[in-house]
Parts: sequence; structure tokens; C-alpha cells
Amino acid sequence: MSLKRNTIWNLIGTGLPFLLGAVTIPYLVKHLGIEGFGILTLVWALIGYFSLFDFGLGRALTQQVSTCIASNDRSKLPHLVKSGLLFTFFTGLIGGLILALLSDSLGHSWLKVSLPLQGDTARCLLIASLGIPLTTVTTGLRGVLEAYEDFKGVNLLRVILGIANFGLPALSVMIVGSSLTLIVVSLIVARVVVLGGHLYLMNLKLPPEWLKSKFSFKEISGLLSFGMWMTVSNIISPLMVTADRFVISAVLGASAVAYYTVPFEVLIRVLVIPAALTSALFPRLAATLKVDSDAALALSLRCMKLVASVLIPICAVIALGSYYGLSLWLGHDFAEKSWAIVSVMSLGLIFNGIAFVPFATIQASGDAKITALIHISELLVYIPLLFLSLHFLGVIGAAAVWVMRVGVDLLLLTIYAKKINVKYHL
Repeated sequence: MSLKRNTIWNLIGTGLPFLLGAVTIPYLVKHLGIEGFGILTLVWALIGYFSLFDFGLGRALTQQVSTCIASNDRSKLPHLVKSGLLFTFFTGLIGGLILALLSDSLGHSWLKVSLPLQGDTARCLLIASLGIPLTTVTTGLRGVLEAYEDFKGVNLLRVILGIANFGLPALSVMIVGSSLTLIVVSLIVARVVVLGGHLYLMNLKLPPEWLKSKFSFKEISGLLSFGMWMTVSNIISPLMVTADRFVISAVLGASAVAYYTVPFEVLIRVLVIPAALTSALFPRLAATLKVDSDAALALSLRCMKLVASVLIPICAVIALGSYYGLSLWLGHDFAEKSWAIVSVMSLGLIFNGIAFVPFATIQASGDAKITALIHISELLVYIPLLFLSLHFLGVIGAAAVWVMRVGVDLLLLTIYAKKINVKYHL
């Protein structure tokens, strides 16, 4: 299957929803207010972050199912897939319960939401907790489909979910007004529909008897042995991506979150390019490393150069045009407070985007322990620096510390990715 075609499908899956977001975000900011929209972005972040409760089994399923397919050993697939999906469902329930228990404290005190919105915020977080098991199971289903390299189906469903994430809140505001509760309910309904779509596509791939197969602790043990360290990265990496907005809310108040989060959410969409490439690259690398590690590492280096050549000019344009672009999109007042943040973050986008490739290479080799240890060390330094920068420099300080972190991340991942070839030749 074509790596180029799969990458294009990944770009479509993430790019089309972004176009809708570019239209609906100003509308939502206007009608929900800065703080209300900031709360909505926190809900988006929490549902995404709590997908970590799949404990790395999404990518572990991709790796192991693709290995079974490559070796023509399909007899274990029903037990492997059913065990993995049931595990992600039960762990998702645990994640949802944790968020439900924390929702009242988050809404009424921890996030420093203004008094009129505290009850609504707590209620939204409680409803959002229902989306956690839906998200973890969908992650597992997506992992299986990606092992079959069905990137067309995966990304058509991703388009539907992305359109729902941006479109349903706007539609809800148009029809019933600015109720955050109804907006979050609509987002949960969308995730139910998308989960059903993934399940339908997977049924077309697997033999019918997979539904009747038994849960296997042996298969779970195998998946977890691969995904254990990957899980650590899956916990810490999203935490470092989303923690800044919660720290900003705690230090500066919820209203300040929007001036950081809105440009960040737009800029981070640039990373659809390396994300699209590495999602298609991962199952290919996992198989190729077992057969020809030299070819796998050469492919990895070519992809790093390709990502750099695409991102550098894009980010240069973003940095130079940040004030003008924000003024046209969200007005001069918003641009005054956010343009410098965008300019600083554009450098970090280059570092972060290139780092996708060595990260995928290391994990495709099965050595997820390295990425986990790198992320643990980064977190221990990043969070204290984030608090200090906010106290002394404000929101721009948070952006600068983020750029420093992703720069160090790129350096460390590249060093260890180059060592993989040595391991396979031993």
C-alpha cells in the first residue's frame, strides 16, 4: 500500500475539520465569551487527554496485528483484538469515573472559573466523563484498522468527528443559545456515532468469529508488555501538551486561557503534516525494522528531512504574519494579546514536527521505554519552569518554555533513534 496515499488520507482527516474550525471558532468566541470558550477548550482537552486510559493498547494493537498479518498468522487475531478492546473499555470506565469524581472540584475551585459559570463547568465535565470509555475503545478500533492500513476509512471517520467537534457547538448556539451543557452533550453523541463507524469497518476486516472469541489474559499480557512504557509516554506527553492551559487558568485565571489556547489550537494543526506521515509510517516501520533495519532507518531520515523542508517555510510565514492574521480573524484587541505568543510558538512547531519521526521510529522498534524516560525527565523540568515563567513573564513565558521543551525533545529523540540500527545488528 502506498505510504504517500495513506499520508494524504491522514492529511484529509485532520485538515478538513480544521477548515471548519477556522470559521466556527470566532463565532463561538463571540457568543460564548472568552471564558466560556476557554471552558469548552478545556473539555476538548480533557476528553482527548483521558484517552491515555487505553494504556498504549491502540498503538500496541497496530504493532501486533500488523505483525500477524505480515507473518500470515491470522488465527490469533480474534482473541488478540477482542481482548484488547475489552481492556480499553474497562480502563476507559476507570478514567471516566476519575473525571466524574473530580468534576465538581474542578468546576467550583481548581480552575478559577467565575462564579456564574462554575455550576455549568462542573456539569460539563461530568457529562464529558461519559466520553472517556468511548474514546479509549475508539482508539483501540483505530489501532486495528491502521494495522490493516485502512487509512481511508479511519480518516473519513476522523473527518466526521472533527466536523462534529467544531460544527455541533456552533449549531447548538444557533438553535438553543449559548448553553455549554448542551454543547458537551452533542459532542458525546458524536463520539457514540463515530465509535459505531469504527466497529463496522473492523467487522469487515476480521473473521466473524472474533465476537465469540474469549477474553485472553495471555494476549493482554503481551499487549501490555509492549505498551507499558508506551503508556507512560501516552500519559506524560499529552499532559505536557495540555497542562499549560490548566496552569495558566490556576495562575492567571480562566479568561487568560483563551489568549494562549486559541492560537495554540490553530498552530498545532500545522502538525497534521508530520502526524499524517508518521501515522502511515508506523506500521511500515514496525514491519521493516524486523527485516531490514538499514532500510528502516534510511526511511526515517528521509522523512525527517521532508518534514523540516515543509515546516520551516510555513512557520516563517506564520511568525511574520501573526499580528495581521489574528487581527483579520479575531480582531485587533485579541491580536494585541496573542501575536507574540504565535511568533514564539512557530519556532516550537518546527522542533515538535520533526520530532514526530524519531519518536515513531523508536516506538516502532518496540523500545518505548526510551521515549517514556525522555518524557519523564522533561516533565520534571517543564512544570516548575512553566509556573515560574507565568509568574514573571505572563502567558508569553509559557510559550517560551514550551519551545524550549520541544527543542530538547527533538535532540534527545534523534540521538536515540540513531542508536536503533546498532541494536538490530547486535
